[in-house]
Amino acid sequence: MKQNLNPAVAKVLKRLHYPLDVILMCVRWYVAYPLSLRHLEQMMAERGIAVDHSTVHRWAMKLLPVLEKSFRRRKRPVGKSWRMDETYMKVKGQWKYLYRAVDKAGNTVDFLLRSHRDKTAARRYFEKSIDQNGEPDTVTIDRSGANLAALETINADREAPIKIRQSKYLNNVVEQDHRAIKRRTRPMLGFKTFRCARILLAGMEVMHMIAKGQMKCASGTHPSAADQFYDLAT
Repeated sequence: MKQNLNPAVAKVLKRLHYPLDVILMCVRWYVAYPLSLRHLEQMMAERGIAVDHSTVHRWAMKLLPVLEKSFRRRKRPVGKSWRMDETYMKVKGQWKYLYRAVDKAGNTVDFLLRSHRDKTAARRYFEKSIDQNGEPDTVTIDRSGANLAALETINADREAPIKIRQSKYLNNVVEQDHRAIKRRTRPMLGFKTFRCARILLAGMEVMHMIAKGQMKCASGTHPSAADQFYDLAT
């Protein structure tokens, strides 16, 4: 792996006394596959590397925000027709709401974890998504009144309003896409804190987008999803 590290990654790694390859591999496995921290501890032990499960968690919490920021600079543009929905995540024994959208081709637009499922949360999600990805032409939602109200509020401030469609059938693509994230969270049996959930879910979303081919790569190259994830550290 290249050693010309992203300065933000290099700063994080100063106090982590393990080889870079080991740290990044553990973090990638944690967000890419339905594995618990105990599984990772055992898998590394089989390779002769003693790593406590709490250490892997600490690596993920420190590195994933930096890697997400790096990914956002390399993310491919998404389409102008969005399908938006929210799914449930358990945090400290309570249900929270992960807002997500994909474009017509199934590419992830953006995501946002919120404590409540209401107009304010939906509007914050749309504002973030538009800020990061530009304005869509059309947004398809289900029959949620909160999501509709949020979009109508956003349209009230625009000369060219976003077209709103409410269709359960057309939203199947985003509902199916939720499953990839839910599969990864299942072994965790819920998150202990909202901050932990936000960081780990962002890491899972980044790895999911990489697997879908949403990261810009050098022309003529076809790196694996793993190599693309590792490249975020450079």
